[in-house]
Amino acid sequence: MGFQIADKWFEFRRIDDDITLIWEPHVVPLIRCNIWHVRGRDRDLLIDTGLGMASLKAAARHLFEKKLTAVATHAHYDHVGGFHEFEDRMIHSAEARKVAAGNAASLYGAGKEDALLESIRAAGYDVPPELFTAVPNGGYDPRSYQVLPAPAMHTVEEGDMVDIGDRQFEILHLPGHSPGSIGLWEAKTGVLFSGDAIYDGPLLDELPGSDIEAYVATMKRLRQLPVSVVHAGHEPSFGRARLRELCDAYLVKRA
Repeated sequence: MGFQIADKWFEFRRIDDDITLIWEPHVVPLIRCNIWHVRGRDRDLLIDTGLGMASLKAAARHLFEKKLTAVATHAHYDHVGGFHEFEDRMIHSAEARKVAAGNAASLYGAGKEDALLESIRAAGYDVPPELFTAVPNGGYDPRSYQVLPAPAMHTVEEGDMVDIGDRQFEILHLPGHSPGSIGLWEAKTGVLFSGDAIYDGPLLDELPGSDIEAYVATMKRLRQLPVSVVHAGHEPSFGRARLRELCDAYLVKRA
């Protein structure tokens, strides 16, 4: 079966002087991860790396001028598919084994187990037979997709600091969506990179490794955080009022 070939695989949007959003427009929202590049004085951060269907390192070489640390907010394949491309890799210790092993994840909705499909659809996502609308090039075979092993160079825990010179981010352990989900919190600006712990869309808490009780605790914690803006793992960024609305909606449903 032939597939449309994308003119370009990644899109870029400059958020401010330091932050650039990168995303893959040719995959469905369920697995369309937000990739965040944060410019620092001494080194840069890359928060999540997308699916890895095409080379992020090559496409974003105009951004990657300094030493770069790639941080995975968790080990789901839509966030770590390109993790192997970067030498300096960081993830929470609870998910380090998963990225080190890699996996043969599927780009096809029909390839998922019925119970998993049912839970994702019940949350509010469309899961079409193909989770992509184009391929990166004419020779690409989506049936051969896999996440390559990418052993972490550094593992992090709650309270660790990631210092890029003029910006310092505290690691927040935010389990629930996955055991080792993390956020990166900059207290002086109120900026939170939340991964999939919270985003402005259907939250998934019945995936393999999810923990609803832990997610409830995470939501209670996030609700109290004095954020100015949340840059999440999916969907648009939002402020403190919307953060509280999202937390409250989850707590009404699950607490």
